[in-house]
Amino acid sequence: MIDANNYYPERDGQIAELDRNETTTSELLARHLPQSKVVKALNAIEAPGIEQEGRLPNSSERRALPLAGDDAQAKQVVADLLTQFGFDVVDAGPLAEGRSFQEGMPAYCVPLNAKDLRSTLAKAV
Repeated sequence: MIDANNYYPERDGQIAELDRNETTTSELLARHLPQSKVVKALNAIEAPGIEQEGRLPNSSERRALPLAGDDAQAKQVVADLLTQFGFDVVDAGPLAEGRSFQEGMPAYCVPLNAKDLRSTLAKAV
């Protein structure tokens, strides 16, 4: 399951666990879908960018996209898909690290190459 959700209280209503930063949208989704392997991806790029911003491998303009998940095999499937779409992939770590590229964080919807994305994710608190 690719989780491309972003939490916007003004749209979604208040969700206390998210407001208190006790969990992430992806962890919440994983609890609701316990049989699924959830990977947070495609939430830090606007929808038209998925279609328009992919580039050939080794392009100097190739954008990187972050992902996070608790299952290595599921993350690899999603990484392969993003690569086919024309993006480099930066693994942010376990599902909880999806918070490092959610709305309000420095890497959210900012086009960065893989090196700069890694650096930006490392600064997320």
